[in-house]
Amino acid sequence: MDELLEWRKEFPILENTVYMISHSLGAMPRRVYDRLREYADIWASRGIRAWEEGWWEMPVTTGNLLARIIGARPGEVVMHQNVSVGVALVLSCFDFTGRRNKIVYTDMEFPSVMYVCEAFSGYGARSEVVASEDGLSVPMDKILAAIDEETQVVVISHVFFKSAAIVDPKPIVERAHEVGAKVLLDAYQSVGTVPVDVKELDVDFLVGGSVKWLCGGPGAGYLYVRPDLWSQLEPKVTGWMAHARPFAFEVGPIEYAPDIRRFLHGSPHIPAFYAAQSGYEIIAEIGVDKIRRKSMRQTSRLIELAEERGYRVNAPRDPHARGGTVAIDVPHARAVAAELNRRDVLVDYRPGAGIRLAPHFYTKDEELELAIREIGAILETKAYERHLATGGS
Repeated sequence: MDELLEWRKEFPILENTVYMISHSLGAMPRRVYDRLREYADIWASRGIRAWEEGWWEMPVTTGNLLARIIGARPGEVVMHQNVSVGVALVLSCFDFTGRRNKIVYTDMEFPSVMYVCEAFSGYGARSEVVASEDGLSVPMDKILAAIDEETQVVVISHVFFKSAAIVDPKPIVERAHEVGAKVLLDAYQSVGTVPVDVKELDVDFLVGGSVKWLCGGPGAGYLYVRPDLWSQLEPKVTGWMAHARPFAFEVGPIEYAPDIRRFLHGSPHIPAFYAAQSGYEIIAEIGVDKIRRKSMRQTSRLIELAEERGYRVNAPRDPHARGGTVAIDVPHARAVAAELNRRDVLVDYRPGAGIRLAPHFYTKDEELELAIREIGAILETKAYERHLATGGS
């Protein structure tokens, strides 16, 4: 018996859909209703007093809930709106005008991360983009060869968003530190479904968001910074909440807070932090190790079912090298995905990957077979054709 299925009752949308899209938007926990009601009640009853009664601290106190999932200690994680803000803030800590001005990343990163990296070319940074040879992964030797004494920061995904291929950060961190560079790990597609321990990995920075496997909803990104680096870094992407004394409203250059708060910026996104806490609590209670074991089994079964029908699978076959998503490419995949969604089998489509399906801890085994069976039925009946005129989105 799958004990994790007991959690299904905590997620209202599972009552009427086959939810295979947790890699994009995790299902909403039922208790979020209470959390957001709590937020509204506090705002309505306490007004301006709510800030001093806990809201100002929420970027750190909410980060503390997330910290236990990634092996960080309390006070080592701060919340932001999204990963783009986190990456920009980290990169703004560095001087790219000297010889050490290189940012290394791969062509498998999420585009938003690439765009931020490239934007720093205006501040003297130059990018070295390590290319994938198969559209699934990037050879480790190529990544390591790109990291040299001119490298300032390596920006790398823990799990690639298109293929779900897992990248081992350890040799990258070791090589970067050997030559004096830092590593920013994008763990958006891993935290909540693949175990992550920032201390064991010795990463300098880790960014991610709550909208996917953490079932925390949008608007709650997070940033971990290795504590021994705090005093060395002064983000240029900053704001009044990063000041040592924000309510002194001092004029002139900022005096950074001595702790993790120096990596904050403007006023925090309070409603999103309320919503995110429920997912963090559930993931922490279940334990990522249990979630990972089930994920490996179910994604392997998805691949088996897809290959039985002759569909192309764009994901690593080794379950230890694969995150929680399986991309299946079929003819008219975009339109097929649209028809699946119309039938309440919730998935998404990505160019160069195909239809992405992602079971999570609340997924029933029979839903895997149903999803693949529906893809077959849509192709056989050409039901996808109704979506071709609109691009199948």
